[in-house]
Amino acid sequence: MTDRNLVDLTVSEFIEEVASDKPAPGGGSVSALGGALGAALAVLVGKATVGKEKFVDVQEEMEKVVSRGTDLHQRLNKMVDEDTNAFNQILKAYRMSKDEPEVRSTAIQQALQGAAEVPLEVAKLSFEALDLILAVAERGNKNAITDAGVAALFADSAIRGAIFNVKINILSIKDEEVKSKFKREIEEVLIQLDSKREAIVKVVEAELT
Repeated sequence: MTDRNLVDLTVSEFIEEVASDKPAPGGGSVSALGGALGAALAVLVGKATVGKEKFVDVQEEMEKVVSRGTDLHQRLNKMVDEDTNAFNQILKAYRMSKDEPEVRSTAIQQALQGAAEVPLEVAKLSFEALDLILAVAERGNKNAITDAGVAALFADSAIRGAIFNVKINILSIKDEEVKSKFKREIEEVLIQLDSKREAIVKVVEAELT
């Protein structure tokens, strides 16, 4: 594992880290990056709309998209490292001495919960990005419509990938109340995900036919 933050690596270096024989960074960090890219593309389309006379009626809305989208992609960018760090805490807990089983067990449970909280946040933030993406797809600069389409696909994949990581971490959580809370929050995202993504794809496809 490099001593540098993952987000400070070049694209090629990050890909090599993912492709290495180390267990992390893996799907969780890649999901966070995907969400960041989706939100960043929403910002791109927003900026391609702001200041254009043709879109003066949506100027204020697009400025808000740019502002919130920037917040989202910056937060998701940080979570690329947070996810890998959370996973490493699990490894650290499992490597603790078995001479103190209760201490070790508590550490493992705390690490598992932390490692589930990070991707859940990735899913929630990426889900929020979908609303921004729909706004720019519907009312933004149509010259950048395919960027909105790609943004939707990245956000969708980020959400689904992050949820995979929530699910695998909560499998070993013993507290059923905690586990149920994670499951409820996952369902709240998934129940609307398909309809949000499809709404964006429909708008994009309509502009391309």
